[in-house]
Amino acid sequence: MRDWLLSFRDHFNKISKKLYERWIRLTDKIPIDNWRVASLHSIPFWIGAVVSALVAVTYSKVFYAIERISDSIINHSPLWFFLLSPLLLFIGWFMVDRFAKAASGSGIPQLMAALTPENIKDDKKLNFLFGVRVFIVKITSSLTAAFGGAVIGREGPTIQLSASVFYLIHKFLPKKWPRISRERMLIAGGAAGLAAAFNTPLGGIVFVIEELSSTHIKYFRSSLLFAVVFAGITAQMILGPYLYLGYPNVGTFNFHLVPYVIIFSTIASISGALTAEVMLMLIKAKTRFTTFRQKALFVIFCGLLLATLIFLGKSNAIGSGRGIMGEILFYNHNEMPWFLFPLRAAGMIVSYASGIAGGVFSTSLSAGAALGYTLQELFSIDMDSKVLILVSMIGFLTGVSRSPFTSSVLVLEMTDRHSAIFYLMMAGVISFLAARVVSNRSFYHHLEKNYH
Repeated sequence: MRDWLLSFRDHFNKISKKLYERWIRLTDKIPIDNWRVASLHSIPFWIGAVVSALVAVTYSKVFYAIERISDSIINHSPLWFFLLSPLLLFIGWFMVDRFAKAASGSGIPQLMAALTPENIKDDKKLNFLFGVRVFIVKITSSLTAAFGGAVIGREGPTIQLSASVFYLIHKFLPKKWPRISRERMLIAGGAAGLAAAFNTPLGGIVFVIEELSSTHIKYFRSSLLFAVVFAGITAQMILGPYLYLGYPNVGTFNFHLVPYVIIFSTIASISGALTAEVMLMLIKAKTRFTTFRQKALFVIFCGLLLATLIFLGKSNAIGSGRGIMGEILFYNHNEMPWFLFPLRAAGMIVSYASGIAGGVFSTSLSAGAALGYTLQELFSIDMDSKVLILVSMIGFLTGVSRSPFTSSVLVLEMTDRHSAIFYLMMAGVISFLAARVVSNRSFYHHLEKNYH
């Protein structure tokens, strides 16, 4: 692997040198040297965005294909998962534990840790967080666990994969290339990953501003826009224009819903924060296991718990939950089980605590949708309008991530429901305040310290 990487670097440097020299000859007559430097600064961001989008699209297609296979196995016989879940969760965890510990979990805490002043200049640390090995293990571990029915999402991993792409491009740039800061590359990579994963360019920008960047936006605004635009365009060229969730009916703005927005977002946010706290407690408890055997038994036990949930909930208990969100937002869901929300939340907890690669973005949204559906039935609210479902989705995700604007913009872009923007933004703010009752720090910030 090392020889292959060295050979790849040599070839890349030669090609880059030739391209650079040709670019200089072509633009030599242009009197403004700053224009040439600025254009060379932009090229790595263009390349990174396109490659990240290709990775994101391919990863999503394989991920959803595996979810469909798992679903068909459940329909045939859910008992199979008492073998598949423990076995495949163990394999997914083993790959992470043995080959790339930084591939564990979502990928967002890793990116947050990389952007700290002490790590951004540390070559060894950045290679630990975003190297080729991490890239490979992140994909294989999450796909293996998804086949075993794990309740994980692909969006967090896509952010880390995209950051890896941008990091590797920056790493292999020739010495003569105009200097580009690592921080800008990694920030742009995170934004491009989220934009390509959800088809939400504004969500990618807001995520960076809210979660990743401690630098004033004016220092990286152009590179950020390049990354988001090129990643989004590439993804849409392959998939076509689409909405992640479609166009749910939200009705018209009505003041009588405001109290329900407050209630739903508060309950959902506290539920999300408590779910995150339970995950953190299990992750901390797992550190007491020092031997390989103890760790392996814990993962296998998580797999058996997951298999039990799958046996009880069938297709509702596996995967990212995108299908569940579709059912709740668009179809007749009278057959939805009353225990759908605790089923989804428990699946999230068990899957993430096992130590496999996998995110919590889409699983949080699906858990929020399930909770919103339960609350609407409890309060006997008309099911035709789905605005309170969207409010609950924002609330739960904010409770986990403490990113109210990112959560609101993501749901807004995924549904294109601009008529409900005031409800959605209100839900984000209320959810952020309510989550602080449980903890002042987000799930990701608690995990960030593990990668310093």
